[in-house]
Amino acid sequence: MFGRGEKDEKAPVRKATGPAQIETVVGANAHFRGGIQADGGARVDGVFEGTIDITGNLIIAEGAKVIADIKANNISISGAVKGDVSGNKVEILEHGCVWGNLKVNSLLLNEGAYLRGQTTMAGDREPPMIEAPKGAREESASVTPKIVDVEPKAKEQAETED
Repeated sequence: MFGRGEKDEKAPVRKATGPAQIETVVGANAHFRGGIQADGGARVDGVFEGTIDITGNLIIAEGAKVIADIKANNISISGAVKGDVSGNKVEILEHGCVWGNLKVNSLLLNEGAYLRGQTTMAGDREPPMIEAPKGAREESASVTPKIVDVEPKAKEQAETED
């Protein structure tokens, strides 16, 4: 200790954390303003205002209130979020509410969840081409469209009134 004795003692090495582990917690009685940037996971139980940019998973617990733009790997929302959310997988659970735009690869909305905003999913999938059934195509080809013009009747009524 303090330089005496053997010098082979090494400082404890911090174990690397995976993205699934929760390292950062905003407690239920906390009100936090600012930004969170982390390589691990985070959980918000209280009130948070600012930005959240993490590489791990984010849990927004029931009763939590978040006003922030959020970027995370997987996001689970049981509380209230106002702001844009971007992540690989976003799930809004039954008490979760989101007012903002989502940019996701996968989206799960449970019954009772609330979402107001636009959702953009990654990937360039084209909608399927839908053709009318053969019978409907033949009928529509044989029937000539009827053009209905409403103005001549209005003109005829004006002329008869004169």
